[in-house]
Amino acid sequence: MNNLQTQINNYLIYCQEQKRLDSKTIKAYQIDLKQFYSYIPITEANQITPDIIEKYIAKLHQIYKPKTVKRKLASTKAFFRYLEYKEIIERNPFNRLQIKFREPVILPKTIPLYTVETFLSTIYNQRTTAPTTYQKRNALRDAAIIELLFATGIRITELCSLKPFDINLHEKTILIFGKGSKERKIQIGNDDVITILQEYTENFTYEIQACNYFFVNQSGRPLSDQAVRRMINKYTSLAAIELHITPHMFRHTFATCLLEADVNIRYIQEMLGHSSINITEIYTHVAMSKQRDILTSKHPRKDFRI
Repeated sequence: MNNLQTQINNYLIYCQEQKRLDSKTIKAYQIDLKQFYSYIPITEANQITPDIIEKYIAKLHQIYKPKTVKRKLASTKAFFRYLEYKEIIERNPFNRLQIKFREPVILPKTIPLYTVETFLSTIYNQRTTAPTTYQKRNALRDAAIIELLFATGIRITELCSLKPFDINLHEKTILIFGKGSKERKIQIGNDDVITILQEYTENFTYEIQACNYFFVNQSGRPLSDQAVRRMINKYTSLAAIELHITPHMFRHTFATCLLEADVNIRYIQEMLGHSSINITEIYTHVAMSKQRDILTSKHPRKDFRI
């Protein structure tokens, strides 16, 4: 096994055992560094030059969108910082590069509030009219999931990872373990959401205890994010909603609604679990109804008499 491959393997072990990164992050690093290794015509880490890195970046731009290139470069830069830290290389080739490229701003897609209401009404109606107990229980669980997605802006992976003790219905709080094992607590402010979560907990007590996850299927197994996506597609079809709805769109809608309600963006950042305010600021681009209200009521042109 050559030196570069050995160092990549050592770095991945370091990420797992020392940095305690989650498995998805390590898998992404593994994929990115394997690609880097397959492209680089060098087997020794200390022989990699800035020129080789620049050619690799050019190759990535031919294949991927800027956002993906940025992520892959971040993985590679982190690897070389590790090599520098371990004194495996004398000079980090990235230190002599100025890497800047324009990344297009992709506005988050939100769900109109009347569509959210229609979507939820369809689930609750299904719970009432479903012909079997099995279908009624599924609808109850599905209502709890969508209510929680919309009430807290939680990521789908965070939702599927919730444990029973992460939900405190007495205090009306939810404890979320986000990216990078960052912990945050969110208050559930709506009593209807608390009620449906209580009903779900009472009806699925056995299954929840059996697998030690909060959201489960009726076989007592943890609910997967793919199962949630299929569930959303089902109710979108039942409600005759033409918009393609994803779990993440509830998160976007949550953030945008709070911004339009004049909630400080720093609070929104904290509730979403964003590490940087720059990530949260993308929602300022989609709060158009708030912008319209401001420019209609605050702009001095309204007082002109011409």
